[in-house]
Amino acid sequence: MKILFLGDIVGRSGCLAVTNNLPHQIKNKKIDFVIANGENAADQGVGITEKISNDLFKSGVDVITTGNHVWDQKETLAHILKENRLLRPKNLIEPSPGKGFEVFNSKKGFKIGVLNLMGNIFMKKCNNAFEEAKKFINKYNLKKDFDFLIVDFHGEITSEKMAIGHFFDGKATLVVGTHTHVPTNDVRILDKGTAYQTDAGMCGDYNSVIGMDKNNSLNKFLKKDSQKHFPATGESSLCGVIVEADQETGLAKNTENFIYGGELKNSN
Repeated sequence: MKILFLGDIVGRSGCLAVTNNLPHQIKNKKIDFVIANGENAADQGVGITEKISNDLFKSGVDVITTGNHVWDQKETLAHILKENRLLRPKNLIEPSPGKGFEVFNSKKGFKIGVLNLMGNIFMKKCNNAFEEAKKFINKYNLKKDFDFLIVDFHGEITSEKMAIGHFFDGKATLVVGTHTHVPTNDVRILDKGTAYQTDAGMCGDYNSVIGMDKNNSLNKFLKKDSQKHFPATGESSLCGVIVEADQETGLAKNTENFIYGGELKNSN
């Protein structure tokens, strides 16, 4: 079982990179299931719309996770209630519309659990991520309730991401960080069999400042005239992680970075 997780899709350029290239990559890499973080996918670089969600699903994305920008496009408040393939962080303060966890059926008939959590440090206020993780582990079990479990941890701090990775070690197929938009070179399998990456990076234009127009971002830092952040529009790279999972244990057998196109090196 091969699962591809794509990091934060940023703006129109990132969306086009996914819709134009993902079908070929699914075939080329023999991918069985695709999860993508879409919280920056709207044209403004924050939030996601129903149309964009549907375009991503048509291109081969099976599940969309989000993070702190989930409600920045107000239509999502209603759309998420009718689209179970669109998740929001499970530890948002309740009541919040939508779900932070769901089990999906793959084309091969396997049950894939997808859990979306958000970090607590330097992020919007939400319930304690580790308390939420403990509740989850007490309720669900790998191979009993699903064949595979993917955890998207949307957070700012490396230590928090690494800690949640170790917490889920042996209990999840993959724990992957999102939010910081730069792919980390620490893809590996932890001691008890869970694949891990601190941040999957972004599907966006890397000739930028984490996906935003670089000149406008520089002006903000230099305290010159600037506009509200808006996405860079150059060719985007697809970035994420691939995990090959054992069908018997639900744990990782192999894992690797996935980087394709744009400013970053092609993986073929």
